[in-house]
Amino acid sequence: MKRKNVFLSVILVTAMFAVILSGCKKEPTDFTLAALVTGTIDLNGATASNIVPVKPAILATFNTDVDVATAIPGNVSLVQDYDKADIAVTVTASGKTITITPVDNLGNGALYKLSFSAGLKSAGGLALTIAARTFTTIGTFVPTGALAYWNFEDNANDQIGPYDPAAGGIVAITYTASRNTAAGKAATFDGTTSIIEIPNGDQLMNTHDFTLSFWAKAANSGKGHFIIGLAAFYGFQFELNGGFTEFKMPVQFDYGDGTSGTGGDLLYNGDGKTKDNGGYRGTTFSKENTALVDVLKEKWFHITYVYNSATKERMFFLNGALVKTQDHNLFLNDAGEATKEMGITGLKYGGIAPETVNELAFGFIQSRAGTLWDAEPWGGYDLPGANHFQGQLDDVRIFHKALTVTEILLMYNSEK
Repeated sequence: MKRKNVFLSVILVTAMFAVILSGCKKEPTDFTLAALVTGTIDLNGATASNIVPVKPAILATFNTDVDVATAIPGNVSLVQDYDKADIAVTVTASGKTITITPVDNLGNGALYKLSFSAGLKSAGGLALTIAARTFTTIGTFVPTGALAYWNFEDNANDQIGPYDPAAGGIVAITYTASRNTAAGKAATFDGTTSIIEIPNGDQLMNTHDFTLSFWAKAANSGKGHFIIGLAAFYGFQFELNGGFTEFKMPVQFDYGDGTSGTGGDLLYNGDGKTKDNGGYRGTTFSKENTALVDVLKEKWFHITYVYNSATKERMFFLNGALVKTQDHNLFLNDAGEATKEMGITGLKYGGIAPETVNELAFGFIQSRAGTLWDAEPWGGYDLPGANHFQGQLDDVRIFHKALTVTEILLMYNSEK
């Protein structure tokens, strides 16, 4: 009996100590970030991650419960580093965790900074010890907002949108090693019949702001190269001359009065001429390059064409650098009077069947169904001397926005 009483006494004393210790347990004296992950990727380590997906769900865990009312975007911010743009996010809290999800996909290969301000509080009213972490999204750098993207990895499908080739719209295309290992494969064109045709091309260009970006490598075929064409100049076309000394891109513009036109070709030949040194009155910048052939001939090059409706400027970038700018606000006629170009509001598809067909063509100036220039030795698809593209094409992107100088340079440096 004595032993039994002793045993019961020990149990009672142990229980009393547990109650006392529980009653004396203190709330944390600070409120801190304990962990930060997206999936299995640690974002809270000493080294910033560079493999974060472009649509991450980021889970932040704290050392105590969060005041749900303070878990708002104003206290949790995500900033795109290269242009300091605030990224819209949704924020939800539960217990000790907060989930942060970007509203739209992030850009590939871009640096971001995630910050938690002191406005975020614990359930007990403690202000957070301010925290910030950086991470880089997976892949090579690409600005957000692309409408279409063809990477030609053993197919010609649009990787982000609906602009896939038509049935029977791929002719004599092979997929071969691109400019570097990271770039994977490129579409290869034979210079005689190769073509890829994409339906509904007008939807790619009916926009106020526009950017076309691509990589190409052209063979020394002795003739010009129609690399890309949408109903020729009734849409847009990019062509490289046979001597590798110039390239141009006419684009159909909306004049804002019910009519449209190209405003002439945007042409770059490296002569450096602007309105101030004997060049056209609308040309505000032209980079001199007397060795352009060495950049273009049988070498990979990167082209970006931009139209900015706010400034009414059209621009060429070659290998990440601005080489030509024309300002439609300066397109006066010989009498100094305003021209239709000064009223341009954006791009506009102006093709009329059967002369042209609403299909984007890779490898020629227009799709095979169009009859424009059928009788011209350089322009008829079925003619042996036509300017079919011979070479490789890769990473074609179209944006309905005007990419900035910084975005274009970052994309080129990342992809090269």
